[in-house]
Amino acid sequence: MRVFVRNMQGKPLMPCSNRKARLLLKEGKAKIYQYNPFTIQLCYASREYVQECYIGIDTGAKHIGMAVTSEDKVLFKGEIELRQDIKSNLDTRRSYRRDRRNRKTRYRKARFLNRKKKESWLPPSIENRINHTVKWINKLVALLPNPKLHIEVGKFDVAKMINPDVQGVDYQHGQKYGFYKVRYFVFARDNYTCQCCKKSKNKILQTHHIIYRSNGGSNRADNLITVCTDCHTYENHQKGGILYQWQANHKKTKQYKEPPFMNVLRKRIFTQYPNAIITMQS
Repeated sequence: MRVFVRNMQGKPLMPCSNRKARLLLKEGKAKIYQYNPFTIQLCYASREYVQECYIGIDTGAKHIGMAVTSEDKVLFKGEIELRQDIKSNLDTRRSYRRDRRNRKTRYRKARFLNRKKKESWLPPSIENRINHTVKWINKLVALLPNPKLHIEVGKFDVAKMINPDVQGVDYQHGQKYGFYKVRYFVFARDNYTCQCCKKSKNKILQTHHIIYRSNGGSNRADNLITVCTDCHTYENHQKGGILYQWQANHKKTKQYKEPPFMNVLRKRIFTQYPNAIITMQS
């Protein structure tokens, strides 16, 4: 690992070793410019001899890998962990806000048509990770003299990951295509049969959340099953009941949150860095 260096005018120079940076600071010939990543600024005029530098960025949905090389030497390398708690923090803030309004402004009517989103709007969780990725790329580019930027991005086909045989118009027809609501898809998937008593005749069917909404469960089809009114009781929801046991033994289905994010990030990278050498991995 090397220490980044700037000259008296603030222009980037070639990184130096840790020992040399420590001696320059001790002798008063340099001062600390910033701490993350650690950079010093020279207090005397110096030659501006530079070498070719290469910045390699490996983008990801949870981590960013980065490295700086020059003449077969690794000057800097690291891994950045992206935040994954944006959505949960927003959900917590939303619950506090709704509770506060319910306590203090009960007369207030709900408003839904007073907010307009920009054309380039993205969910906050995706926007934060994209901004964090761009920030670190720009930070490394600003710390080196005329570096060559190499970025590796991903391209994913989520529909083909779910069904390898998908083609043509099948891309527009998902699993729930032709069903009015998700609950009707769940009924058809379970063959209109209660998953508790395995009976279908003369039964009123309902959908049951395997993981309760109060525990973070969703309304997706993979979290719903078909049960009848005779089995969908208060007792079966309690500890020891059939429905509660399913929640403990339920295996979460594979999620596809990262591939769409990587596709959005790829488009932003192409727009933000038109002169970079971009490698696409699928």
